[in-house]
Amino acid sequence: MEVNVLSTELESGVPGDEFKEKFKKNHDITFCRRQRDKALPQYFASLETLLLTDRGASLELCERDSQNRLSLQIRATQNGTVRVSIDELQPLKQRYHVSDVLVGEMRYEPLRVHWKREDCVCLTWGLGQYQLLVSFSPFKLEISCDGEEIVTLNPENKLYFETLQDPTRSSSNSCQGDENQCGLWKETFRQFEDIKANGPSSVGMDLRLHGFNHTYGLPEHADTLVLKDTSVSEAYRLYNLDVFGYDINSRLGLYGSVPVLVAHKPERTAGVFWLNASETLVDVKYNSEPNENEDEPPGKKSKIAPQTDVRWISESGTIDCFILLGPTAAQMFSQYAQLTGYQALPPLFSLGYHQCRWNYEDEADVKAVDAGFDSHSIPYDVIWLDIEHTNGKRYFTWDSKLFPNPAELQRHLQTKNRKLVVISDPHIKIDPDWSFYCEAKDGGHFVKNREGTVYEGTCWPGESSYLDFSSSKTRSWYARQFSLSKYEGSTESLFVWNDMNEPSVFNGPEQTMPKDAVHFGGWEHRELHNLYGFYQHMATFEGLLTRSGGTERPFILSRSFFAGSQRLGAIWTGDNVATWEYLKISIPMLLSLSLTGIQFCGADVGGFVQDPDPELLVRWYQAGALQPFFRGHSAKVTKRREPWLFGVEVTSAIRSAVQDRYCLLPYWYTLFHQAHMSALPPIRPLWVEFPSDSSTFAVENQYMIGSALLVCPVTDPGVTEVRVLLPGSDELWYDTNTAEVHKGARTLDLPVTLNTVPVFQRGGTVVPRRAGCGSCTADLQQHPITLTVALDTKGNADGCVYLDDGHSFSYRDQMQFCLRRFSMRAGRLVSSRADDKGSFVSDDKVESVVILGLNSLKRKPKLKSGPAKTPVMFEFDVKRGVLTLTGLGLEIHKDWEIII
Repeated sequence: MEVNVLSTELESGVPGDEFKEKFKKNHDITFCRRQRDKALPQYFASLETLLLTDRGASLELCERDSQNRLSLQIRATQNGTVRVSIDELQPLKQRYHVSDVLVGEMRYEPLRVHWKREDCVCLTWGLGQYQLLVSFSPFKLEISCDGEEIVTLNPENKLYFETLQDPTRSSSNSCQGDENQCGLWKETFRQFEDIKANGPSSVGMDLRLHGFNHTYGLPEHADTLVLKDTSVSEAYRLYNLDVFGYDINSRLGLYGSVPVLVAHKPERTAGVFWLNASETLVDVKYNSEPNENEDEPPGKKSKIAPQTDVRWISESGTIDCFILLGPTAAQMFSQYAQLTGYQALPPLFSLGYHQCRWNYEDEADVKAVDAGFDSHSIPYDVIWLDIEHTNGKRYFTWDSKLFPNPAELQRHLQTKNRKLVVISDPHIKIDPDWSFYCEAKDGGHFVKNREGTVYEGTCWPGESSYLDFSSSKTRSWYARQFSLSKYEGSTESLFVWNDMNEPSVFNGPEQTMPKDAVHFGGWEHRELHNLYGFYQHMATFEGLLTRSGGTERPFILSRSFFAGSQRLGAIWTGDNVATWEYLKISIPMLLSLSLTGIQFCGADVGGFVQDPDPELLVRWYQAGALQPFFRGHSAKVTKRREPWLFGVEVTSAIRSAVQDRYCLLPYWYTLFHQAHMSALPPIRPLWVEFPSDSSTFAVENQYMIGSALLVCPVTDPGVTEVRVLLPGSDELWYDTNTAEVHKGARTLDLPVTLNTVPVFQRGGTVVPRRAGCGSCTADLQQHPITLTVALDTKGNADGCVYLDDGHSFSYRDQMQFCLRRFSMRAGRLVSSRADDKGSFVSDDKVESVVILGLNSLKRKPKLKSGPAKTPVMFEFDVKRGVLTLTGLGLEIHKDWEIII
């Protein structure tokens, strides 16, 4: 029945009421109700238990009424991160602690007492810049820098920690005798009963961000970039769910969860990372309005400093909270990446265009689509196969009638340097005659139900069992399935797509796995639900890495994700709809992901369901070409929408957008190298680059690609003019279509046609591009590099380019990379090494240089290479202030200088 309901939804393209009622609202979530409605306990800290070690401080917290005792650990790092962990002091049994998300062992600083009073103690570390003020009664922890309070934990005494109970001695008195209503040991939602083996185990805490009234992050939600005040609305829910055609402007949980909140004010960017993998709700309350002060004359208002109160509520686990103190956005990004890992450096092909559909019908269809791109001169790198390519939805197999020669198909694509991606979901068809299923069952690799037998649910194949990726043994077994000897019909040019891995269970509560299912180690699913897709992503990554002997960079796209997924590959925003509203919301969704470490992200171009009109399709291609992951995808019930099916004008506009993407790939690849090394997101909200300009703090329809390009995709139908904010009073902005220069700190009304998208290059930057693009990323090296130098008000500019072989780990293991810096000062453009460790010798050449914003040309440009100076070919457009140097033939890996 559930499969039929979903099929109906797909046919219409619009989720009906029956589908939407599957999912809980805040009032349906009992642990949330308990924490919100119940009189909160008050904790005090015991000074006598304070213990200082070379890795931080610990002390006990005690609840006044019940005398429940908790263990508090406070640790700090040299780079400005504070970790606050709270667990039971003497639990009946161990509570779940998230593993595999943090990378390596953190290096903590010794804390010391700065000063002490009867009611509090002040701790510090390192140079003493930061202070931690622990108030004892009630417990409160204030974090400040040079006397400025930044964050306070437990300011409203909302610390909540349900200690584990012995079920044989449990009492329901705390809920007036109705334990089902409170959901202490069991609860029912619709027809589903959830039995809680450990009883109530929720945790929660509030914190106050001082001076902040803009917060971001907490993906994944189809909502605004700036987090909304949830005082009178639904909290932000972090619970990975398969929500087809999700609502816009909603705080309902979607496919992935990153429990990271970013706060920004002109003087500081800070972050909060709540490391908990169970269902979590986050309330945000802004307070930036002036208050009536009873001591002031009537009608007079006294200003108060803005602040944001944030409350975290999780169903289970422990409290493990990281405060990232910045103070700059770049430092905050780095602090988070040092915890959960940096963005994986993707293989170059994966930054090209991907063509996908549920489903390309057979091998002939795939080859015809592949040829269509060539015949229409539209570059692309990867074609994808959805579930219908398999033998009856059995993953790691092929339909012998539709895809009888899969290896030959891959070799056919590989002759053109193109790749194939196939889907691999976590549900395994129950089939006693299928060796894969039998091996998984016999090896104990499936999740179990609460009775201890293998859990069964329905998904695309019908009755299925679900692999238990939380087990390292299962992950290793799964990874081995990708070996060329085991995965029949696969080759080295086959890559993987993990879908439905929230996990999606058509006949499960909220279309996912029951919380009382049991994983390896006896842990209930509720403890680690949000990690399920992360663990499949990890296992697949390990499989492709092992397949290549550890030499080749894997590419895996996952629909579900968690903090740390950036180490493993790409994600996308799931089953969107072909409407202008979904195109528009994709921008803040991707910016939110980028701010929280998930930087290789994209949205299905054109919308997964329903049929886009030609204008919408063009605008979506233009937007997608300016986003990190660039894939067109559509459901099988939609009309075919290859780019050449809508007439010459549409084909031309799409071709132009895709070709522009390919020409810009040297810049994109350089940005991903920066993300890989320093955690700077390739796409970022304007405020990241202009942190003191409050006019940028809520802008979500335009953004920066790196620090050099400002883009404003067209997301409304029928427009002939777009309003663009150009920030920075001392900035210059160059229209990349016309080279026209505009001063910053203004709003510009820019005319647009179907073929144009507002893109501006920032004065003071150098952007590398290819002079042409060919048919795929492998052809890029046939085209020389052009440097576009946009001068700032002082006539200066800086930029860089990163190069390596584009596919292996040689850049890491043998230092086979080339990082070049370009600097324009006093009329001299200099190319120099930006990293002396790199030993990669590229055949690439800089053939031309375009300099924007040159007011006059006083002499003929000359090239200095060694002692000699030689004239170069040039053209100077005085009216536009554009100098173009051509025929340079400069080897990219060598030093040179051009004198203007």
